[in-house]
Amino acid sequence: MSTKQRMISPADFDTLAHVPDVAKPSAMWLWLNLDPLGRGLLNPAMISALMYPTLDLTPDEVFEHLVVLTESGFLTTYLAPDPESRETVEWILLLHPLKVDLRGTKISTPEPPPALHGPSMAMGGGGRARARGSARERARAGVWAEDAARAAAWDAVQEDREPAPERPERPAVLDAPPMFCDEHMPRGAGTKKCGPCRDRRLLRDEWMQRRVYEDRLTEFYEHDQHDEIEEVWGGDPF
Repeated sequence: MSTKQRMISPADFDTLAHVPDVAKPSAMWLWLNLDPLGRGLLNPAMISALMYPTLDLTPDEVFEHLVVLTESGFLTTYLAPDPESRETVEWILLLHPLKVDLRGTKISTPEPPPALHGPSMAMGGGGRARARGSARERARAGVWAEDAARAAAWDAVQEDREPAPERPERPAVLDAPPMFCDEHMPRGAGTKKCGPCRDRRLLRDEWMQRRVYEDRLTEFYEHDQHDEIEEVWGGDPF
């Protein structure tokens, strides 16, 4: 694993935005700890041990995160000989590595094939393919469980909230005509007599009486209609 200083740009964070939240910590760790070209041995047990001081992840959980990162286009894998054992092993290759000053840097990881076809050339075949499918399902189930927990918590908060009080009906007096003429609004003419003010008050009284009558008439018909419905549907049909 490399300790070379990395430079994170806004474009890098845009790439990270496409990674599911459950795998974001592992993506950050790979960014900062693989070699300057974004390569490293695919060894979940080793990665788990190195990440342990900050993230308590088991090798199986690390592998699940690698599957999620592969499916989200953050990394791919390839097969190449191990420089020490010369055995063919699986390697991680970040598709969007961070920018690093390569001056004086020695790269020991093997080169990937000239062209990588699909999201991953490895992570497949035999037991690894079955493990990958199982890991994918467990990772997806974890994401769904987190979403369900958030939704349940939100529903609980909503249920605890008191219902908003119903807004009272607008008082009729607010819509009534003015009490005084334009000259004496809004306080009136005082002790002086004003013909236009008198006319306005009479008009206002007539309007209020008619409004009260209309409201009572509406209540009567609504109640009468309700009684008719009960008579039609509430009686004995036989």
